[in-house]
Amino acid sequence: MKTLASTLFALLAFAANSVLCRLALGENAIDATSFTVIRLLSGIVILILVMQLTSKSNEKKPTTKGSWLAASMLFIYAIAFSFGYVSLDTGTGALILFGAVQITMIMVNVISGNKLHFTEWTGLVIAFTGFVYLIIPSLVTPSFVGFILMAISGIAWGLYTLVGRTSKNPLSDTAYNFLRTSPFILILVIFGLDNVHITSIGILFAILSGAIASGIGYFVWYIALRGLSVTQAAVVQLFVPVIAAVGGVIFTNELITHRLIESSALVLGGILMVILGRYYFVQLALKKKKIV
Repeated sequence: MKTLASTLFALLAFAANSVLCRLALGENAIDATSFTVIRLLSGIVILILVMQLTSKSNEKKPTTKGSWLAASMLFIYAIAFSFGYVSLDTGTGALILFGAVQITMIMVNVISGNKLHFTEWTGLVIAFTGFVYLIIPSLVTPSFVGFILMAISGIAWGLYTLVGRTSKNPLSDTAYNFLRTSPFILILVIFGLDNVHITSIGILFAILSGAIASGIGYFVWYIALRGLSVTQAAVVQLFVPVIAAVGGVIFTNELITHRLIESSALVLGGILMVILGRYYFVQLALKKKKIV
């Protein structure tokens, strides 16, 4: 139940992040550099505050403090994501991003020697088909620069997720990962001063994206990763675009279409097949060991 609750919360945070980023950058409420800087700084502030509050009730100091690798991947994901959406529409950008995440995580998993079962491959194909079916009406030929940037963002997020699977202290690791992006943020500020464009609503979107959807969301995602296999962690993220589409219905008065309902069924069905398929084979292996 802890894994389920954490996963659902994280996916909701990811979807909220997509909506906030889309509103801020799509409406030209803020430039990509400023959005990334405020987003990361907000994440640092909220996570340090949470650490301070929890440390008062827990005398033990955190034994893990993230890593420079994870921090680097976090920054690359954030900056490439922001600049990628400058030249891509929402549907095309989402397909490239989540496609890159899927390919990265599953390829690393397979290269590591972890074979996928037939039900996992089937569920993966069904879920990805549902995802493509959802966004394909809005797809356009992407710009080359936008495609490369969003692909890099997806690869970085996939690697960040893989690093997070070994986290023993999700709050501490996430907080220090964000804190370690500070040198990168400083460099970004120095080189981005000439193209600053900020509005009050853009700042608000960036703060909400950084503090809640990113800071707290990524911390909870690290908790969820403890109970998910690499394949499960990759596939469940395909549910994010579906949640984001529903969020669009609620917050931007978009209509619920047959395509949304059909694609949601495909994505959810594929995810369920991957999760239950892995559970079935694990239980089968345990029974064989008992018999032997």
